[in-house]
Amino acid sequence: QVQLVESGGGLVQPGGSLRLSCAASGTSGSIFSLYTMNWYRQAPGNQRELVASITGGGSTQYADSVKGRFTISRDNAKNTVYLQMNSLKPDDTAVYYCNKPWTFGSRVAWGQGTQVTVSS
Repeated sequence: QVQLVESGGGLVQPGGSLRLSCAASGTSGSIFSLYTMNWYRQAPGNQRELVASITGGGSTQYADSVKGRFTISRDNAKNTVYLQMNSLKPDDTAVYYCNKPWTFGSRVAWGQGTQVTVSS
C-alpha cells in the first residue's frame, strides 16, 4: 500500500554533504505521521545496516558510525523523510534505502535505493 521513492544520491568528495529524500505515497499524511521511518544502507558484499531511525513522535536513533554527522528528519505534511549527511567519508559509500517497518495494518515498505558515492 505504501510506496517509497528515494532521491538525492550522487557523487560527493570526502568531507562533503548530501541530503537524501524519501517520498511516501499510498498513505495520508495523518497516517504517515504515525510511522517510524528508517534509513538503511548496503555496500557491495556487506549486510544491509540500519543507519538512522525516526519515530512518529520525532525521536531519533543513529548508528555509531554516523552519529554526529547524519541527521534524520521528517516533514509529515509532505509525507517525506530526509537524511542530511555531512562530513561524508569513503566508508559511507553505499546504496541508501528508505524503509517503513511492518505494523498491524501496514506491511513493510522499501524504497528502490539511491547510490551515494564518496570519493576524490
